[in-house]
Amino acid sequence: MKSCNPLVSIVLPCRNEQGHIQACLQSALDQNPPEGGLEIIIADGMSTDGTREYLKQIAQQHPRIRVLDNPGRIVSTGLNTAIRAARGEIIIRMDAHSIYAPDYVRQCLAVMNETGADNVGGPMRTTAGTFMERAIRAVFHSAFAVGGARSHQADYEGYVDTVIYGCWKKSVFEQIGYFDEELVRNQDDEHNLRLTRAGGKIYQSTRIRSWYHVRGSLTALFRQYMQYGYWKALVIRKHRMLASFRHLAPGAFVGGLGLLAALGLFWSPAWWGAAGLAVVYSAAALAISLTAAARTQWALLPVLPVVVWCFHFGYGYGFLRGILDLVLLHNAPDAQFVQLTRKHRPKPGSVRS
Repeated sequence: MKSCNPLVSIVLPCRNEQGHIQACLQSALDQNPPEGGLEIIIADGMSTDGTREYLKQIAQQHPRIRVLDNPGRIVSTGLNTAIRAARGEIIIRMDAHSIYAPDYVRQCLAVMNETGADNVGGPMRTTAGTFMERAIRAVFHSAFAVGGARSHQADYEGYVDTVIYGCWKKSVFEQIGYFDEELVRNQDDEHNLRLTRAGGKIYQSTRIRSWYHVRGSLTALFRQYMQYGYWKALVIRKHRMLASFRHLAPGAFVGGLGLLAALGLFWSPAWWGAAGLAVVYSAAALAISLTAAARTQWALLPVLPVVVWCFHFGYGYGFLRGILDLVLLHNAPDAQFVQLTRKHRPKPGSVRS
């Protein structure tokens, strides 16, 4: 006998997403419904830009949509609010900055059934419209820029240590807990770390397709990765272990370069060491920029090394600052580490990859 509850609950946290939420939500509504039904639960972080009014209007038109308040205003509290309210046996997370293929839900269920994995998802395909967005997207899929993270590899299929968004049985949250509400960023990585430490399996499939809209400026990109690095330090403090050694590389590089430069004020060999390290890094950044430009557009080449720099120095500085604030001094984070990093709106005619 079929349960009267929906089989699948899509959970979608958002806050001040006017200009993004419309396309995302439409792609959720366009899903081929699975047997047993589908509900969409949106946890709004007390938006002030018109998002709440839009959500109330769309919820009146579509009975499958429920809108809940998320007074915590961050992703982790929004996810937990939505998951606790979900009636489905399966939880599928969506993000307001992405759009989803019509078979996204069905493919999540199929891959979960075929692999027996506890969490499944797809790689991070991307969209971009402006010149700077296209430059950021070109570097986004570079293994050098992101440390070989498999979620950035659009053609990778197999078991992974973390996956974007996610699809779980609701019982997983009852077994290992919900998302950590101390984390402004990296709550998905931390939850997946708990899952794998408990013996769970995570699988990435190219059949699960979504498209993420990249940041629109160098400043926004730098702040985004600065926040990723910062909150990764808290994850490491909590678990006393790394999910991957690639998370240490940017911080070690930025810290080492800064230390050599500081010592160079008093000891000239250290200055030459810093200069040599900077030259080697610049050469590597130029090489990956040439590769990215050849793969995408040569017109992007002048800014690609700076984009690479934003990925590495943003994450590296944020990680070191997180170690200082959250691990050593136990300080409260500054506003720059908790504020939204995305203020632009997607442009018509965005290019997908």
